[in-house]
Amino acid sequence: MIKQQLLRLLKAILLLPVVLLACHTLVRIVRRFHKFPIPQFLANFIDNPLRRRLQPPDATAVRHGVEPGMTVLDVGPGNGRFSIAAARRAGPSGYLHTIDIEPKMIERVQQRAAAEGVTNIEARVASAYELPYPDDFFDLIYMITVTGEIPDPVRALREFRRVLKPSGAVAVSEILVDPDYPRASTVTRWAAAAGLHPVKKIGNFFYYTLVLGLDARQRPAQVEEQ
Repeated sequence: MIKQQLLRLLKAILLLPVVLLACHTLVRIVRRFHKFPIPQFLANFIDNPLRRRLQPPDATAVRHGVEPGMTVLDVGPGNGRFSIAAARRAGPSGYLHTIDIEPKMIERVQQRAAAEGVTNIEARVASAYELPYPDDFFDLIYMITVTGEIPDPVRALREFRRVLKPSGAVAVSEILVDPDYPRASTVTRWAAAAGLHPVKKIGNFFYYTLVLGLDARQRPAQVEEQ
């Protein structure tokens, strides 16, 4: 009896990765043809201890190139954990703006910022296609596992280019477990169509950050493996 129960348990353990992989593959197929933002009720689910271990918010802000005094845009902030880290990194002389098309997501960011006493942050509802900011406004724009959710990423990147300062950068971070994960080569192709060029790539196939700039001639591309 005990032996049979152990065998069932072992089968369940062995079957779990297969089921998870099948579900992940199915979600990727669906989202390949029907792109939509992550529903707000999943915000806390995707902000889990495993993700924070793989993508520590403070380290991610550094990885993206956030520096004190910068004006930064966070596109698709989720529940705001990474936004808060970036705002603190920018410091009192810097400012973080964040946008999402889902009002409930923006409410979550506003509530988190108020609860944690972070004042150099503004969260507002807006489309990545029509940013409510003037030309040459941001030192840095970043997205974390968001690019694949955007139906027309080239259009969005063109809009990022408009509001980016000539010396600014766009940082795109993606992780393989995300159902919308695009390869770095795909993001590079989208960026080129929008007039942006790779400055450097940090990481590897599983988890990478691609930093894009306006002038490839002044910033030779480099790869940093981690």
